[in-house]
Amino acid sequence: MDLDEAVSENDVTFSPDSIRKRLRGDADGRIARFRDTLRWGGERLTALFHEGAPAENLVRARAQLVDELLHAAWQLHVGEAGDDLALLAVGGYGRRELLPHSDIDLLVLHSEEGLERHRAGIEQMMAFFWDIGLEVGASVRTPADCREQARDDLSIFTTLTEHRLLVGSPKLVETLERELGPDNVWPSADFFRAKKAEQAARHAKFDDTGYKLEPNVKESPGGLRDIQTVAWVAKRHFDARSLADLRERGFLSKQECDELYAGQDFLWRVRFALHMLTGREEDRLLFDHQARVAELFGYEDADSSLAVEQFMQLYYRTIKMLICLNDMLLQLFEQAILGDENAGETTDINARFCTRNHFIEARRDNVFREQPWALIEIFLLLQRHPEVQGISAGTLRLIRRDRRLVDEGLRETVLARELFITMFREGRGLTRALRRMNRYGVLGRYLPTFGRVIGHMQYDLFHTLTVDEHTLYVVRNLRRMAMERFREELPFAHKVMKRIPRKDLLYLGGLFHDIGKGQGGDHSTIGAETARRFCLEHGLSHADAELVDWLVRSHLLMSLTAQRMDISDPEVVNEFAQKVGSRARLDYLFLLTCADIRATNPKLWNSWRKSLLEELYRATAAAFERGTEHPQDTTEVVADRRARALEISGIDAARAEAIWQRFDTDYFLRHTPEELAWHLPALLESRQSDTLALVDDVAERGTTVFVYTRDRDLLFAVSTGVLAQLGLTILDARLNTTADGYALDSYVVVEGDGSPIDSDGRRKEIRDALLAKLTGPQLTRVTVSQKPSRQLRHFNTPTTAHYYPEEGRARTAIELVSADRPGLLSRVGEIFAEHGVRLDAAKIATIGERAEDVFYVTDAQQQALQDDQRLQALCEALTARIRDDAQN
Repeated sequence: MDLDEAVSENDVTFSPDSIRKRLRGDADGRIARFRDTLRWGGERLTALFHEGAPAENLVRARAQLVDELLHAAWQLHVGEAGDDLALLAVGGYGRRELLPHSDIDLLVLHSEEGLERHRAGIEQMMAFFWDIGLEVGASVRTPADCREQARDDLSIFTTLTEHRLLVGSPKLVETLERELGPDNVWPSADFFRAKKAEQAARHAKFDDTGYKLEPNVKESPGGLRDIQTVAWVAKRHFDARSLADLRERGFLSKQECDELYAGQDFLWRVRFALHMLTGREEDRLLFDHQARVAELFGYEDADSSLAVEQFMQLYYRTIKMLICLNDMLLQLFEQAILGDENAGETTDINARFCTRNHFIEARRDNVFREQPWALIEIFLLLQRHPEVQGISAGTLRLIRRDRRLVDEGLRETVLARELFITMFREGRGLTRALRRMNRYGVLGRYLPTFGRVIGHMQYDLFHTLTVDEHTLYVVRNLRRMAMERFREELPFAHKVMKRIPRKDLLYLGGLFHDIGKGQGGDHSTIGAETARRFCLEHGLSHADAELVDWLVRSHLLMSLTAQRMDISDPEVVNEFAQKVGSRARLDYLFLLTCADIRATNPKLWNSWRKSLLEELYRATAAAFERGTEHPQDTTEVVADRRARALEISGIDAARAEAIWQRFDTDYFLRHTPEELAWHLPALLESRQSDTLALVDDVAERGTTVFVYTRDRDLLFAVSTGVLAQLGLTILDARLNTTADGYALDSYVVVEGDGSPIDSDGRRKEIRDALLAKLTGPQLTRVTVSQKPSRQLRHFNTPTTAHYYPEEGRARTAIELVSADRPGLLSRVGEIFAEHGVRLDAAKIATIGERAEDVFYVTDAQQQALQDDQRLQALCEALTARIRDDAQN
């Protein structure tokens, strides 16, 4: 589309003449005409977007529309200014890249005398922009001012280099360009170093990954800012005016240039859609917008994936390609700009590769074509040579050109298989090698099943990374557990890792644990079958393949058991031990579970989950020592915990027994000796009529809230309601009732954002709020005014509830799945109270936007509920009331 070609308005575009025609008229209706023209142009661009016009045309057309408005406004208020005044577009607008709500950055450039001569007209023009709804950011400077400010501020200098004269004096622009020349400010080499450092700092703000669930289309790694960084450096050093100029100068091949343009066009379209949907400048691809953007791009739900997941996979694959090109181009620029100061001789590694300037490079351009297995070997060499910073730009270009040679034939060769499996056996440097292998498009070709999950996201709040990025983080976490310098991150896991005889099998379990996602069916089963086949094809024994198969198949077993089962119950521990089968398998599973949770969602990993997994590990290890055919007797467990609590507290056994004789076995099973010792002094000091609330960090679980008071209806509802109203998230609830009618309830809590309670003042606030509510003559419902987070509001999780008897216990389990929301537990407690149901225990599991909680309930006589009609009515009430709350 030629934007300067005059066409009819029926073609939903506009020409300069069509814009100017709309702006003509008398002074009375001037503001309305400009406003209408701005609105008309926006509508035309929206129509173009829906018709599939290239994004480059859209951003150029928007810039042209604004050009005409500004030019007309200048003529109205400033007129002919001569050689002492000019209006320049700078920044993105200076590049003619303007989205519907992008910043319109202007520079009013003036001579020493020019500003005073035209000040009134400039002020009137700026007010006029505001009146017509055109939000501009304008600076007013002389060329010398520009030089001084650009010298001290890289951002200002970068913005000014992208200047474009809109109207006024060309001579002033020439003066500006001399002032900003490399002899005055930012020589080319300094500018390159600064821009490279700026990009590294920007990437670090996003944890050096663009694969998060809510990426920033502009600023995240692989975003538009990376393309702009390349363009800025190219313009400063090579005077390149476009990406096409880089191709002409030999920095890009035709294919690479086409890929850059295609990636830029895609990201522009995404930004255009975000601006269009939100009516403001919005560069974050938030959950609020992802589904609607996917719809605008024409995606529809399929059996195996949602439309939004398909769209986001395209997004992540696009930025992956752009990250690779950015790596290559900046390295080529570094060689061209800093070549002399970084000159170095080559050091041979083998017949195919050498190192130069701390980068590995191919010794011949046809090395991969002659020996395709070298596409695997180069990453093994990168792993073996930690002093090497990366792969040279020229060799990276060869990898991109020849990676198609990683095909079925190569995958079946003994040499390629041996090279790949050796990476896992050697361990050291594995994470870096796999990340580069994935970034440069080789890993997905060598493992086609891995290739299918590249860029695959799950539209929920539980998984915060794409499947491929999450997988590599799991391997990274496993490697850190094995490294001495990271031992303090997870001391217990580091100790267990030392017991592992075959760490390569653990790393393989990490690589394959989620590889079955997106294929329909149980991803654990699919992944296990894939992993077994891979192991056997790569020369591992049947026993090794069986272990990796089991690890992948069972990688969720430990986390589900710890979070959803009562692991204080020796029978639960014994059943888990039987499923695991051996102490050796327990070691492998524990480490994979910790690595998986830490890589899934930063908010998931906390001291409570850590202690829960370690507690289950220790209990299961003890079960193996005894023999699973001889489960531990609960009497022994209780006696041991009581003895340890007395030792810790220093309290006389007779005094403790006077308190403890009122409590049942479950109280001692559900609490650690440290917690029992924490409770005991307060319980001894309180009279039976007192209500007690303790808040502190105990036994590495995180902050525990302990409530002791006379048991009453609504106690659970009120306690959890108070905590929710304070903005806290409840991770765990342990409930006990004495024979004489007192409740001893414990809650493990964190702040709403997942952070720990970090001050005595906050602990006092929690304690005081609970005491104020629980010490009144009667309990009254708590109205939780906290609202669901922005992200939670964009998910529609169906509410379901069902019941089942708990084998061997005098209680019934109610399993509730619902959208998570503040006050959910309080609402559940109210419904239980209304139905005359007592709550014996609760296992709280929040999986992103989903609450998956299990409540263990009894009747008033503390017996299991037997009446199916009563249980069905209870489940229906839970479903209906919670669903209605969510809709309101």
